Amino acid sequence: MTAAAGTVPLDVPSGRPAAVPTPEPGDPRLARLSLNQRTCAGWSLREAIDGCLAAGLPAIGVWREPVAEVGLETAVRWVREAGLRVSSVCRGGFFTGSDPGAVAAAHQANVEAVRETAALGAATLVLVPGGLPEGDTDLPGARARATEAIGALQPVAAEHGVRLGIEPMHPIFAADRGVVSTLGQALDIAEQLDPETVGVVVDTFHLWWEPGIEQQIARAGSRIVSYQVCDWITPFPADALLSRGMMGDGHIDFPAFTRQVAQAGYASDVEVEIFHADVWAAPGADVVATMARRYVELVQPHL
Repeated sequence: MTAAAGTVPLDVPSGRPAAVPTPEPGDPRLARLSLNQRTCAGWSLREAIDGCLAAGLPAIGVWREPVAEVGLETAVRWVREAGLRVSSVCRGGFFTGSDPGAVAAAHQANVEAVRETAALGAATLVLVPGGLPEGDTDLPGARARATEAIGALQPVAAEHGVRLGIEPMHPIFAADRGVVSTLGQALDIAEQLDPETVGVVVDTFHLWWEPGIEQQIARAGSRIVSYQVCDWITPFPADALLSRGMMGDGHIDFPAFTRQVAQAGYASDVEVEIFHADVWAAPGADVVATMARRYVELVQPHL
């Protein structure tokens, strides 16, 4: 959907004419914008880095799987040569297994994730707590195991200078991905641990609905280690995981939400993380251009 000279570009995936011009590389409004790799899921790590450079984005949120495909050493070199900040590494977590062997394996996998995060110079390692083990209906018990596991990982993160970001997930994912469903629950865990090492991820998709979210964001304060944005769209696709929309295509009040995060003191990168089949099917450059336009229209003025 790249626009010809003199024509208005079209946003993806909506196909609507862009409401604002595409920011050029060097535009100061882009100074805190980060591309989470999953927004352009068809891009390799190399392509995502090059896409950020072409669009003038200063930061990228990387996923461990694409890093593993090229090797950590190569990924570190590419990111450093590009001069990009790594705003986060996705993901660690999945702590809720009850079998001792599963608990030990999860801890070791997260130790490796911490080491990768440190090598990449990333600001934070995002932790997805995990869902209920098969046949298990004890939600409080699973949440308690996640809390214990994060506590066990804290010394490793502190040793490597990595901040752990507990990501609360919308309750529709409680069974299979995230037994921590609210920012309040995430803070209940984080506040038991060192604030220099353990914080929370504020993701608009997961938290826009939460009653009292304004008070919880204020409570989080300096524990906010990542701010991720995308929209809540309806009707839901068949796969709820692919229901994250482009900002402005759904129901979230980004100006109000962003002001709350800014007032809490958050001053770091803002990641756009979108899981949506139509976004993934569009050319990556068009996705990034739309993302940048919507960001400077709906998010950046309120930081």
